[in-house]
Amino acid sequence: MKPILIYFKSIIIAIILFTLSYSYGQETFSSRLLDSKTEEPIAFATIQFNYKTGVISNDNGEFNITIKRDVNATDSLMISCLGYEEKRIPLINFDNSNIYLKPKTVDLSEVLVTNKNYTIDEILDKIEEGLYTNYDFGYAKRKLFFRASKYIHMDKRYVDLEESTIPEINQHFVDSLIQIIPESIDNHTEILGELYGEITRGKPQKMEILKASRLFDKSTEVDLNNYAERLNGILKKHIKRDSYFKIKSGWFSVKQDIDTTLFDENQEKTVSKPLLAEQNKRDSIQKLNFLPEKKTMIHQFENNNFIDDDNDLNFIHKSRRYEFEITDYAYIDDMFVYVITFEPKRREDFAGTMYVNTEDFAVVRVDYNNVESLSDFSLLGISSKKYLKKGTIIFRKNNNEKYVLKYRDETLGEQFGIKRPLKIVEKNKNVRGRRKQNEIKAEIHFIGRNIEKTELVVFETDIITASDYTNFKEKVLVTPTHLSQYDPEFWKGYNIIEPNKALKDFKVLDTEN
Repeated sequence: MKPILIYFKSIIIAIILFTLSYSYGQETFSSRLLDSKTEEPIAFATIQFNYKTGVISNDNGEFNITIKRDVNATDSLMISCLGYEEKRIPLINFDNSNIYLKPKTVDLSEVLVTNKNYTIDEILDKIEEGLYTNYDFGYAKRKLFFRASKYIHMDKRYVDLEESTIPEINQHFVDSLIQIIPESIDNHTEILGELYGEITRGKPQKMEILKASRLFDKSTEVDLNNYAERLNGILKKHIKRDSYFKIKSGWFSVKQDIDTTLFDENQEKTVSKPLLAEQNKRDSIQKLNFLPEKKTMIHQFENNNFIDDDNDLNFIHKSRRYEFEITDYAYIDDMFVYVITFEPKRREDFAGTMYVNTEDFAVVRVDYNNVESLSDFSLLGISSKKYLKKGTIIFRKNNNEKYVLKYRDETLGEQFGIKRPLKIVEKNKNVRGRRKQNEIKAEIHFIGRNIEKTELVVFETDIITASDYTNFKEKVLVTPTHLSQYDPEFWKGYNIIEPNKALKDFKVLDTEN
């Protein structure tokens, strides 16, 4: 027995020593980037450790970078951003205070000696010519961080119960059901991983998910399930096994058969086994679907840009529909760029600014936003309005001297509503002389907003071969870690884009208080 205890003791000591040495050999540096003149936050700046690995500041100028070894006197952070002077920050005495960047002025004559004085039409032609030669579409491994956030806010939740032949289904019951539906719902998915495959749009991809999390409130599902069980009990008491429902809203109607398992006398005795089996089935489907769903989503997002002619960001491929103006010159990543603004002439959707390399006419960055609603639908009490689409796309050169995606973010906003009458009638053809059994009649009115914000940071892009892609084996069964509130420790030691305030403030409310 004694040797076994000594053996386990040695293992524990080894684990403790390893943990201590690992934590001692890494350090995290946090700060916020501000404009030295305006004190406005500087978003999407690049923060590199010794010109190597690095991160990007978020839309509030914040960043967090972890160095996985002890720093020394020669270590520093190199901070660069379009339109600002590059700044070197030694790490030996780093104090996490705000960092101020000076706006960079560019000498126009210095820009013009690098190239002839092209007209805006000539520049646009050269941009379009270079779309399929300046950018890399070949096989690559992209180490990336992906974040998708969804926010739903209900501005109006109202059901006026006009008639009910079932006493338990009254206005009070309906109001209580509506109250458990949260006024605001948000969830966030974060993934750190490596994506393998051709960058070209639509090509198959493989992915290794290194770590993933989901922030969402599971309690709403439980509350809704409880109400569903309560409602089933009411229906079982008042409706007939061989009846059917006629559901009508305005001119539209549909027939719905009644689920006969509602009347199974043994259901209550065996309910735990089917529920457990169903839960296990959902968990298995989630494990099987998470990886393929997310890698497809990420690949589509990295290609959803102005390069493809089949895209609503059409200001390059349909440039004649826009007004362009060279408004300034800037310097970024050792290259001079034209600063070109664009806006629609007539009915196009987007305005923005693009930054174009004066040497090869590659668009290295574009900021865009819609100027009109992208769609506005309203018919028979159902409405939908896509009112927001804005984002930023940033490219950088890889080892092939071609441009690959470095950062992309996009925010989509939609307003939806429904205001319609609803009537549910229980009918039974086997009851002589009276087919209609029960009836519920109501007016429903819901108005809500849906915001989706997606961010993608590509830290490294390494060229690979087709055989590298073929030989890579995926781990299929991957599920994210569920978090009920933002946990800064979850990503500690990983270099990701700093979360925004909404994500940091995420916390499931304690319903027991």
